[in-house]
Amino acid sequence: MSKKAERHRSWLRRALQMVTIAIVVGLLGLLVRQTIVRDAGPRLVSEVKAGADPSAPNFELPLLWAHAETWPQSVHSALLDGRVSLRELRGHPVVVNFWASWCVPCKAEAPRLVASARAHTGRIAFIGVDVQDFKSDARRFLTRYGTNYVSVRDGDDSTSSAYGVTGIPETYYLDARGRIVAHSVGEVSRQELEANVNKAIEESR
Repeated sequence: MSKKAERHRSWLRRALQMVTIAIVVGLLGLLVRQTIVRDAGPRLVSEVKAGADPSAPNFELPLLWAHAETWPQSVHSALLDGRVSLRELRGHPVVVNFWASWCVPCKAEAPRLVASARAHTGRIAFIGVDVQDFKSDARRFLTRYGTNYVSVRDGDDSTSSAYGVTGIPETYYLDARGRIVAHSVGEVSRQELEANVNKAIEESR
């Protein structure tokens, strides 16, 4: 074998080694990230239960439903780019509801959420986070219940994981500084919903 061929073969071997190392490092990084996210969700839920009022994980998700008629007027601009970031709602209390069109309890609580959003128009921003769903089914659900607040789509479940969601529906209540002040697991009653909405509003003053 000529020296030129040997050099070429050696170069290919080193290149292959570098590519292999890069792939391994990338996979390890992904594994570490997934572990951190998986552990962060349950820890967040524990902090909320303990009354620690932790900061809500930020998300930036594609817009699914652009009806913002019950939102404070000053945050309507958050819809202009077709995505919604939780940080864009800072300065106002927020209700984050995780839901899906196939979820039976979600159907039961939907009219309560719509009524509460209407009753508190301009004072708090309700936002739905649709998970594990088809866009067409989700939009039919939102149309059926006359949803009067924005919904976004968590296509890879990263946001629901960050919030420690183990089943839907689940609802988080944030004050104007983005701190979680209450959490409802499962179908929320009208009484619980109103109590937590009012708590988020009161703690924002």
